[in-house]
Amino acid sequence: MQHLQDRLLNVSLLAGSPAHRAYHARAGSGLPPPLNLHFFGGKTIADLVFVNHYLGGAGAWAAADTASIDAALAKAMTDNDLQSVLQQYYGPAISSRMLPSALLPGPAPAVICKDQVEALVARIHGSGALGDADLGRTVVNIMLPRGVILVDGFSPGFQPPPGTEAEHERRLRAVVKIGGEDADSRHGLGGYHGSAHVPAGITGTVVYYAVGVYSEAGNGVPVFDQPWKNVAATFYHELNEARTDPDVEDAIRTGDSSRLGWYSARGGEIGDIPVTGTGLALVFAEIELADGSGAVPVQLMWSNKDDGPARRIG
Repeated sequence: MQHLQDRLLNVSLLAGSPAHRAYHARAGSGLPPPLNLHFFGGKTIADLVFVNHYLGGAGAWAAADTASIDAALAKAMTDNDLQSVLQQYYGPAISSRMLPSALLPGPAPAVICKDQVEALVARIHGSGALGDADLGRTVVNIMLPRGVILVDGFSPGFQPPPGTEAEHERRLRAVVKIGGEDADSRHGLGGYHGSAHVPAGITGTVVYYAVGVYSEAGNGVPVFDQPWKNVAATFYHELNEARTDPDVEDAIRTGDSSRLGWYSARGGEIGDIPVTGTGLALVFAEIELADGSGAVPVQLMWSNKDDGPARRIG
């Protein structure tokens, strides 16, 4: 068992932003140096299931945006060319399936922190909204509406569940600070993925999740000409990281590298490496689908076989 001393990356970042510089300054000094992904022995997900939950209700989202995001992710996550890049890290053939999306009622907060995201994930799970989905391979996507700021840290006064204090303290030490405050989407954070324990605690059921902002000027990772495309690209990034390295959050909490799946010592996860020193136009692109049905906005994933980001293998 190797214990980690530095911050592991499970975040989506705008290249060159304050958040990007701060996270990478904290990551990787205690691990071997290769840029390519290395398998640490932890869990991966070959047959992925995911579901989109839109926070803030119908009033916070344009129907055209949610429809476009749903369609783009469903197609991107099943495209033969794009998924061939992921296939190199697996033995059996991989698959992805999207469950029907949902609008979460009630107003969205102006700012949402990690513990609040995980409480929302627990509420979704407790409501039965996930049905009989296999939680071991399902990722719940929390889509934040326009203007909501995402924080990679805990809300003021948050108290960890009994028995998790040590893991909480380690997570606190791993939180990246910008100007003395926890990193947030105003400084280039687009989203992150993790694993919530439901109920909270060491023995709770694990529910995998990803959360991301409505990226536009001043918030998140605004790369494309329309915000919905930025949302789709962010969640494409997070879903592929969640399937190749689902337990990274537990590795952060415990410092145990054996919980990592595919991870790079220098670059982080499969979606992190391409934004390290790479022009955005080479990484964020609208990719023509292999079946000829159109194009989807994505962030390209890292390919060990190509020693760089790739649109397809072979």
